[in-house]
Amino acid sequence: MIKFDYTIEAGLFPGKKSLRSQGVRYKRFKTAAEAVRFAIEEMPNSQLRGSVMEVDEARFDDKQIRMLYDSCDFPLSRR
Repeated sequence: MIKFDYTIEAGLFPGKKSLRSQGVRYKRFKTAAEAVRFAIEEMPNSQLRGSVMEVDEARFDDKQIRMLYDSCDFPLSRR
């Protein structure tokens, strides 16, 4: 995996929500690290699937978001 800059601003587009839930909508974060942590720790699994994080015109799907979270370079504490 290439070196990823967790300090850049990021936008998070959640996957499809169920008809019964309000769910999370597009959300902007000061850092990509905060977006990654939010996606993995706060979003329901049903919304994580199909989610896309946009960082400096690059897009990362839910599997790539998980890889960024699991990376030893991830700068924030994990649950």
